[in-house]
Amino acid sequence: MANPIAKADHLTWREWVGFMSMVVGMFMAILDIQIVSASISEIQAGLSASPDESAWVQTSYLMAEIVMIPLSGWLSRLLSTRILFVGSALGFTFFSALCATATSLGEMIAYRAAQGFIGGAMIPTVFATSFLLFPGRMRAQISVLIGLTATLAPTIGPTLGGWLTEQFSWHWLFLINVPIGLVLALSVWTFLDIDRPNLALRRSFDLVGLVLMAVFLGSLEYVLEEGNRWDWFSDETIAWAGVASATAGVLFFWRMLVRPDPLVELRAFKNLNFASGCMFSFVLGIGLYGSVYVVPLFLGRVRGYDSLQIGETMFVTGLFMFVSAPIAGRLAAYLDLRVMLAMGLAMFGGGILWMAHLTVDSAFWELFGPQALRGGSMMFIMLPVNQIALGRLPPSALKNASGLYNLMRNLGGAVGLALINTVATTRLAIHTQHLDEAVNWARPGAMKMLGDITGAMTPGKGEAAHMAAMHQIAQMIEQQALTLTYNDVLVLMAGAFFAVLPATVLLAKPALTQPSEAH
Repeated sequence: MANPIAKADHLTWREWVGFMSMVVGMFMAILDIQIVSASISEIQAGLSASPDESAWVQTSYLMAEIVMIPLSGWLSRLLSTRILFVGSALGFTFFSALCATATSLGEMIAYRAAQGFIGGAMIPTVFATSFLLFPGRMRAQISVLIGLTATLAPTIGPTLGGWLTEQFSWHWLFLINVPIGLVLALSVWTFLDIDRPNLALRRSFDLVGLVLMAVFLGSLEYVLEEGNRWDWFSDETIAWAGVASATAGVLFFWRMLVRPDPLVELRAFKNLNFASGCMFSFVLGIGLYGSVYVVPLFLGRVRGYDSLQIGETMFVTGLFMFVSAPIAGRLAAYLDLRVMLAMGLAMFGGGILWMAHLTVDSAFWELFGPQALRGGSMMFIMLPVNQIALGRLPPSALKNASGLYNLMRNLGGAVGLALINTVATTRLAIHTQHLDEAVNWARPGAMKMLGDITGAMTPGKGEAAHMAAMHQIAQMIEQQALTLTYNDVLVLMAGAFFAVLPATVLLAKPALTQPSEAH
């Protein structure tokens, strides 16, 4: 059972230091999903990997993290919050150091998977601890802090990663974790102790359930990540992975529902607000990870930006998240959180829809407004969603529910990226075909453009100038097709936010205190 939880009007400085160390640890774990995104080409070159293979530097981490997050609730009860977090921080630090030593893609994938699996426990423990440690009147402000951290990390990941790669090398994307991780582990071990381990749980450890969960979530993530690349279920490996995920998923859910002491307590979904909060978290994952994926792709492939330029352009979103955080925290004291959530969803969807007017000339200032609106909306979603999902649950259910809640955000990101890649592949082929049809020998405008570009080449080049002009036109077609494709993807992402907007009226009013808090 847990120790008596601090419920005074203020916490001791030791508890504050310990909790803030946990928040920084969560930031690192989430940051490392996206910190490699702007530097993937440098890592690819360093490991002698192909572009398709290098995507696994990011995917392996996310796959492993997704398996750990729901398991963390049981581990936290078994080991205690302090031991689990410190062990997670030390393991994350150790495998971060190994990632920097990787000389092949296979080594990098193995180290990244271990880094994501062990480090994944840092994320849900922070959410549960915030509700266990802080009195009700402080939870809105703490939710702002956690929400800002959880959404800022993937947003500034490309910025920080691009800067580190530009100034030093891609190895520092991982080495930067080492000193910070060691300090955080020491801090949490020294200053925070809110519960005791329940070692009796080890007798009921469900190894079969763990294997089923790993196969279910790992295979699902593999199908989502690799399906588009291999034409989905027409590929035998993808098809078998889909069968494995579906079979393991059915058996896992059945086992968790019939066991008296399940590894993952799924009955939390009987609470309508928790289930709804998970749905909103899933959609937020689509927008959060999807936008951080699409915008750097546009800037890199269409605008030709390097990793540092991409990071500088993306920084606007993070800046406006900071600006909006205190505003959201103050409004929470006066505004119905359901109304705040509706505002946030509308703002986020509106920001993505605004961005869906990209042209091949769109640069920092054309993206400034949409990114500012999207960044400013984050806290208006995260703060109320945290309270909606977890604010009405009893303390005994928080550790497990926190894992499920955070899992849904990561699953939303995985599903969103899979859909984005599938839609992008289809739409790119369609747009390229239409543009090719518009630029042919029968089009006077196209022939004039070819003649003008050829004439602008160095005189006397003849056939070489003509071929160079043809190549330049082909590049222009590719740029236009990519831009139209990214616009289509952004419109669909915005649609997901507008689609769930009506569900806010079905929610019960979130509570800032828990029903069983008084005992």
